[in-house]
Amino acid sequence: MGRLVENAVGAHLLNHLQGLPYEVTYWLHRNDEVDYVVRAGDKIWAIEVKSGRPGRKRGMAAFVGLHPNARMLVIGTGGMALEEFFSVDPKEFFNT
Repeated sequence: MGRLVENAVGAHLLNHLQGLPYEVTYWLHRNDEVDYVVRAGDKIWAIEVKSGRPGRKRGMAAFVGLHPNARMLVIGTGGMALEEFFSVDPKEFFNT
């Protein structure tokens, strides 16, 4: 179920940000990962998707350590409700 939710979040991001000045990627360094990284100019957001028990966010901490200006966004358990995320155009999250 977790991978399905993670893929749905990615599809929502890509569907709404396609053709706009946003880059959507992921980040992996050794054993640390961030599900999605969104960049627009000099702004950067690290997005973690949680669909079950709240877990460690070691990847987010490592990413923010390398990119101290990055903003963090948790979607799902322990963060923004999935229903809320899917009901909003993602551009609204990144216009701040």
